[in-house]
Amino acid sequence: MSAKPTELRMLRNIGIMAHIDAGKTTTTERILFYTGQIHRVGEVHEGNTTTDWMVQEQERGITITAAAVTSYWKNHQINIIDTPGHVDFTIEVERSLRVLDGAIAVFDGVSGVEPQSETVWRQANKYKVPRICFVNKMDRVGADFIAAVESMRERLAANPVPFQLPIGSEDQFSGVVDLVKMKALVWGVGDTKGDKWDEVDIPADMAVDAALAREFLVEQLANCDDALAEKYLGGEAITEAELKAAARRGTIEFKFVPVFCGSAFKNKGVQPLLDAVIDYLPSPIELPNVEGMDVEDEDKKLTRKRGSEDFFSGLAFKIMTDPFVGQLSFVRVYSGSISVGEVVLNTRTDKRERISKILRMQANVREELETVGAGEIVAIAGFKQIATGDTICDHKHPIRFESVMFPEPVISIALEAKSSADTDKLQKALERLQNEDPSFRVSFNAETAQTLLSGMGELHLEIIVDRLKREFKADCNVGHPQVSYRETISKAGKVDETHRREGAGINQFAQVSVEFEPGERSGGLVFENKVKENKLPKQYVEQVKKGLEEALLAGPIAGFPVVGVKARLVDGRFDPAIPDPNAFKVAAGMALRRGLREASPLLLEPVMALEVISPDDYLSNVMTDLNSRRAQVNNVTMKGHLQCVEANTTLSEMFGYSTQLRSISQGRATFTMKFASYEQVSAQTLKRITGL
Repeated sequence: MSAKPTELRMLRNIGIMAHIDAGKTTTTERILFYTGQIHRVGEVHEGNTTTDWMVQEQERGITITAAAVTSYWKNHQINIIDTPGHVDFTIEVERSLRVLDGAIAVFDGVSGVEPQSETVWRQANKYKVPRICFVNKMDRVGADFIAAVESMRERLAANPVPFQLPIGSEDQFSGVVDLVKMKALVWGVGDTKGDKWDEVDIPADMAVDAALAREFLVEQLANCDDALAEKYLGGEAITEAELKAAARRGTIEFKFVPVFCGSAFKNKGVQPLLDAVIDYLPSPIELPNVEGMDVEDEDKKLTRKRGSEDFFSGLAFKIMTDPFVGQLSFVRVYSGSISVGEVVLNTRTDKRERISKILRMQANVREELETVGAGEIVAIAGFKQIATGDTICDHKHPIRFESVMFPEPVISIALEAKSSADTDKLQKALERLQNEDPSFRVSFNAETAQTLLSGMGELHLEIIVDRLKREFKADCNVGHPQVSYRETISKAGKVDETHRREGAGINQFAQVSVEFEPGERSGGLVFENKVKENKLPKQYVEQVKKGLEEALLAGPIAGFPVVGVKARLVDGRFDPAIPDPNAFKVAAGMALRRGLREASPLLLEPVMALEVISPDDYLSNVMTDLNSRRAQVNNVTMKGHLQCVEANTTLSEMFGYSTQLRSISQGRATFTMKFASYEQVSAQTLKRITGL
């Protein structure tokens, strides 16, 4: 292993993201092998890869939790996070991209862009993460590099630029043409390890295609680099170094996305991909200063330089329970440095915490460090109170970074302990799991005395229950999946509310005037204050917002959480003789509850976007089954030699679909499903839920 680089320019923090089964974990495993971190390549189908270390991952052959590993390549340190591809674990991708500097987007050479590819691409766009693309599985039957690149252009609205062309495809795939060097890289027929290849002249039958692709590459680089454009238009020779420098700038500035290809499983094309990570993805210091806000005044912006010379700051993006160390917090260090034994501030809790251990994680293997500096991703032990999205920083120079956004759960199951001895065990286990995974929620139904677990899908909840039983030895009875309904309003209104309470040692008075109107159904409360501070001080306005948020937890129709509400505080009055901010929290809650009743409330259910891939022979079976589930079929297209059905349907109709689809297609059809929107329930569903 190389020595750890001290210069930030030699550091890369990257994620590997893709649709399920595109080959992320296999690609990560090859990277670790070629960089000398492991000495035997593990395989997903054998359940022995480095990053899929959880028992549930090994059994199912999927990635569930984002795993962090560190490797070294050509004197550069590369911190890698292998993220899940399944839509149920999209929170893992979300929080990983929040702290990464670059990403490799992996695509299946046969399928091209798939539904979850679009989701992770949008997440990378949201966090402005520069990326390169790797078209994997070029050895599979039906692999088509050009079609995969075109699908990126069409479905991702991206500008993909091939930096390589495949030499052969399917079982004839033997290497790649490097369009920067204009050389062919060919892996030996008998070399199964893939650590040796020959750099030779481009095959004669590819000379024309390679020349055209090279021309397109240089044109794209010239479009975003004036000096290169002058040389190109003047017909001057352009060096490899000039092309790489221009490509690096274009990638970091989102002008285009470099595309590479290979077969990770067959050990071809991974080392050039590693070179591309170093050549085209940014180091921490090539990105803008990290922005945050003042702890006392959220409107006041603060910045930290991405170097060790500034005050310490970092973001906790993942919590994990380690059987040996206890609770670990994965932290991206943005600025400054921190050592074991030092005290930092958590700006959410406003509490000081002492660092007891700093660990570099190799998936679930630990390496202890004394000090860690800017740009690093490490796990820290010792925090008593910490949650995903918390900012930790120098206690003398506080700053708060934007947290991580968590999607709303769409499905629930009821749970109860098998015995009174298991009750306490179950409660503690659920607290730990909820702290690890913010997309998983726990609530208690007083009427049925049952605990409700809510998550992103059936698989998500299945994994949670499995972990409860295996890791925490908490025996429990599990109910059938239930839909997580929501409530909203359909018209605008205004409520004036006065709260007055006297006696029993409590004197309270608050008067508020709040306007309501429907908002985006995918979001929660959007609050706006129109009252000047000289009339209603800030601490009262904050309590109004808290009261509104708490009242949204249970709607007027059936007690489900309320979404899609805009609330505007237009007036307020307090009594200087009894200045109790809590009175405004109570008044706001009363105002919202009355406002919801008067604003024609609606009951909503989650509608899912579904994509089914099926051989032609079973298409009619698939369509008949979708019609029986009241699905709205939007499109049927060919994807290679398979039929692709795109449809929308309510989540309540999709329970048990995976088993049914296997049955009607003899196991040959596959599907992906993701949350699309909340829509009003049918009259029959409303009657069934409310009994009215």
